[in-house]
Amino acid sequence: MFWDNIMSTLTAAYTAGSMLTLVLNSLAALVLSLLVFLSYRLTYTGTAFSKKFMISLGMMSLVTTIIMNVISNNVALSLGMVGALSIIRFRTAVKDVRDATYIFWCIAIGVACGVSLYAQALVGSVVIFVFLLVCGQVHTEGRYLLVIRGNAESRGRVVNAVTGYFKNTATLRSQTITAERGDLIFEVSARALKKYSASRGSSICESLVKIDGVESVDLVQQTDDISR
Repeated sequence: MFWDNIMSTLTAAYTAGSMLTLVLNSLAALVLSLLVFLSYRLTYTGTAFSKKFMISLGMMSLVTTIIMNVISNNVALSLGMVGALSIIRFRTAVKDVRDATYIFWCIAIGVACGVSLYAQALVGSVVIFVFLLVCGQVHTEGRYLLVIRGNAESRGRVVNAVTGYFKNTATLRSQTITAERGDLIFEVSARALKKYSASRGSSICESLVKIDGVESVDLVQQTDDISR
């Protein structure tokens, strides 16, 4: 009797019209997910690009669409779904702050398509897509970390050399000083490095490594997500 009641409830809830609505909502979410895929592929410039994450974005839109289709106009199911989802804990770290915006975008698509608001989902997605394309053409000036390792006596010579080379365009970010070591890290702009190479005919690394007491010089490029 119990299972009969459940089956009769499900049959009444999912009529032919409801199934058609679910199919249309899912197809709309799938089509808009392709727009998210395209935006993610065109605008992502980091080194941590993940195809698995891109596929997960589409799955997120479809899952959200199914959830919204189930709980729409049903307060009891809405409360039950909130309770069920509250016990799920996600521990996957977001590598890039932009990934969080893509997650919210896919959730918004799923919510809108789940309640059959196709026009709102389409217009909002197109606006976001254009916005991301425009912002993707804006590039900030590249920054580099100049890591100099040497003995303690070389510290003063290195500071004087870098200050003389770059004036106020080099910033001392870190220094490690011991009785025997004097490691320094400077932040320098790509423009300043290019200007130095053009005027001196050699790179800054080649010049600094010639200083007495300097053991090695590393030049590390900084990006929005990780250094490389």
